[in-house]
Amino acid sequence: MSEPATTYLGAFAGLIVLIVLLRSVRIANEWSRAVVLRLGRFSAIKGPGLYLLFPIIDVVAMVIDLRIQTTSITAEQALTRDTVAVGVDAIVFWQVEDPRSAAIRITNYREAIERVSQTSLREMIGASDLSRLLSDRKAADEQLRVTIGEKTGSWGVVVRSVEIRDVAIPAALQDAMSRQAQAERERHARVTLASAETEIARQVVEASELYGRSPIALQLRQMNLLYEMNKERGATVLIPTEMATAFGRLLGKEE
Repeated sequence: MSEPATTYLGAFAGLIVLIVLLRSVRIANEWSRAVVLRLGRFSAIKGPGLYLLFPIIDVVAMVIDLRIQTTSITAEQALTRDTVAVGVDAIVFWQVEDPRSAAIRITNYREAIERVSQTSLREMIGASDLSRLLSDRKAADEQLRVTIGEKTGSWGVVVRSVEIRDVAIPAALQDAMSRQAQAERERHARVTLASAETEIARQVVEASELYGRSPIALQLRQMNLLYEMNKERGATVLIPTEMATAFGRLLGKEE
């Protein structure tokens, strides 16, 4: 074989080796994992960093992101257990923990998570009363997290948390609930006022019994009231004769 032919052959072989190397060397990001199939069967999870593939026989079936993902879900006109139509918005925070299961056991785990979350949200609404949805959001969030997580666990997906952002109720019901809350506040105020009046009446009865046993204490109280009413005005007060005489006797006794 001539020298030029040998040179061309060597260059061609070098080009083939370079192409093979370029097709064999792959890089996965820190948060990514590559699911590798060898001859159609699962071989390994590669990454992060540099990894090699055997040309032709190895194929990267899917690159999976291991970071926490979010999915928004909405249920409109869903009926609660007490038959109230509500609209609920929520966010699901989930993460792939088992890349192999996420790639092999389900076709599209992202779409499946969204649909499962939507269904679980409607199931939770149908099993809850409106008052619970409005007053205990944390319990509803935890119930959704557990329910969705049980369905996605076999796919290698873990639900980190669920947060209900808003619960929308009909305007007519909002008005009725507002009137009910106002009536409840008025009832509480009236009960408080009645309790105060009862306590005052009890104290008045006790005071009357005390003054009945001690007329002098009653007269001193009367004089104290007169002083309190006129100490800032400086007005002249006319005292009935009986009261003045009694007060004079009282002063005489004290002397």
